[in-house]
Amino acid sequence: MTASPFPAITAVLVILALIVFVIALRVRRGDPRQDAVARLLDAADALEARLRTARSEIEAITCTEDDTVRTALQEMLRQRLWLQQHGASASIRQLDDIRASIEQARERIEQQLVMIERARQPSASGLGRDPG
Repeated sequence: MTASPFPAITAVLVILALIVFVIALRVRRGDPRQDAVARLLDAADALEARLRTARSEIEAITCTEDDTVRTALQEMLRQRLWLQQHGASASIRQLDDIRASIEQARERIEQQLVMIERARQPSASGLGRDPG
């Protein structure tokens, strides 16, 4: 009697299936560094967009260019340059810390934009009153 090759083929197929499964898990999870960089760049893009909106709003009200927004945009450029130069060697923690600071800055800009919008709206308390 000759041994059947099916158990050996089955074992090889099971091993190949496990290898494919492990590779699929790694690909699905992604590279943590790349994920951190992507989150950082998304946060930077969102802040930059809000800064441009803030600049437009402030200029519409004051009819002058705002140095605060220009300074913030310059800081964003510095952070992007830092990422370009050091992003490959930065730890995930450093990347996450920078992203967090960018998101905090965006939240502050959002609060300022809300205050600007409130200031632009006529006071609800003065409407409908009879002056005399």
